[in-house]
Amino acid sequence: MRKLKVFWTKNPVKGEEYPDLSEDPEYSQRLQYLGDTQQNRTIRLSHVTQKDEHMYYFKFITDKPGGIWTGDPGVTLTVTDLQVEAPERVTEGHNVSLTCNSSCTLTDRATFIWYRNSQPLTERRDGNNQLLLQSVRREDAGRYSCALHGHSYISPAAQLSVTYPPKNVSVSISPSGEIVEGDSVTLSCSSDSNPPALNFSWFKGGRFVGSGRIYSISKISSDHSEEYKCKSINEHGEKYSDAVNVYVMCEFYESYSIL
Repeated sequence: MRKLKVFWTKNPVKGEEYPDLSEDPEYSQRLQYLGDTQQNRTIRLSHVTQKDEHMYYFKFITDKPGGIWTGDPGVTLTVTDLQVEAPERVTEGHNVSLTCNSSCTLTDRATFIWYRNSQPLTERRDGNNQLLLQSVRREDAGRYSCALHGHSYISPAAQLSVTYPPKNVSVSISPSGEIVEGDSVTLSCSSDSNPPALNFSWFKGGRFVGSGRIYSISKISSDHSEEYKCKSINEHGEKYSDAVNVYVMCEFYESYSIL
């Protein structure tokens, strides 16, 4: 008896022949045969996903009539699917817990590794499948994923957004430099917040004078000389800017007399 073909296959689609995985486009670039070509036909399958969950069989074909043999029972491949369960957003200063869920039953010795923005949080490696972030900071925002120690598969990432009240509120003046009576002047308020601040209030010498991110003064006069502040507001709080001084120079006219 002479072996004509030896290959690994999987449970076929109804009505179709058992495929040779080494010739299947879905497997050919991920399949590697280990050992010799006749006696030891161990295979390695890389970049495994849940679509690879099948019953796999070893088959060989000989030159004898009806000489097709299939290793039965086959080998069942079960792929562990990992998913990160996390809230979409958390407020700065609060605690938040992220959970790495698996579709399979894991051993008590399973160790989870967490990643933020594809970088491992090695100090967070723990036998527990939860990641607890205490007193969350803005820097904790990012895309979180998890993996099982000793395995290459990393779960899809879940985005965690950290919300916080306005910070770093500041006022800019345009044009910069000297301001002369009759000029048009624009004051702009900016801040860092999440969600972005939508409400802004303006104060001249402590008195409310307007709303909006931009405060414009056309044909400015010396009466506008004063300290100005803006207040930035979002759903988590509010913050004032430092005061900026607006000093308006008088415009002088020279007159001449002819003797």
